[in-house]
Amino acid sequence: MHIPDGLLSPQTFIPAFAIAAPAWWWASRRARRQLDDALLPRLAVFTAFAFLLSTLMLPLPGGTSGHALGLALLTLCFGVPLAFLAYTLVLVLQALTLGAGGLTALPVNALCMGLVGALVVAGVYRGLGGLHAATAVVLATWLSVMLSATLVALVLGVQPLIARDADGAPLFFPFGPAVTLPAILLPHAVLATAEAALTLLVWRHARRRQWLARVA
Repeated sequence: MHIPDGLLSPQTFIPAFAIAAPAWWWASRRARRQLDDALLPRLAVFTAFAFLLSTLMLPLPGGTSGHALGLALLTLCFGVPLAFLAYTLVLVLQALTLGAGGLTALPVNALCMGLVGALVVAGVYRGLGGLHAATAVVLATWLSVMLSATLVALVLGVQPLIARDADGAPLFFPFGPAVTLPAILLPHAVLATAEAALTLLVWRHARRRQWLARVA
């Protein structure tokens, strides 16, 4: 689901940096109040797990690929601010060590997957967790992956509209939403289902160990 460098116009990633910077600042301030010596090792393990899931790229039709996020687990166990920061770290490490994603695309990837995805998980779990916690976990995970995928597809799909040369040819990404939405959303609906099942399995263990965040 990562957007790599070279596919986004400056008209996209510069405003994204302007939005992501205060979001990172907010998350950092909240995280400093929450982190302690007991929480940090567990956060490191779950961040490494998210990194592993995000590096298992599954080839998809059309020459692209998809992967699980691990973001729902981060959110359920540590809350939105730490999940957002941890997933940003995952994206940075993948860009620097594996060439997945990229630094110019970092704010878009971090906002679409890290921040929006975490907010969806927290919101759905808060809304439905009191009725049936397991169902809330599955639905929160599935919706977070699908909404993140939708945002990524739309960001890519608008590139031909906002960045063209003098002849009207796209300068960066050439395909519109009619192509990007089905190409990304259809396979990620299956991936999201698999990730929801995995998240539920680990969440049950985390609940027994009382690792769940209060904000979730």
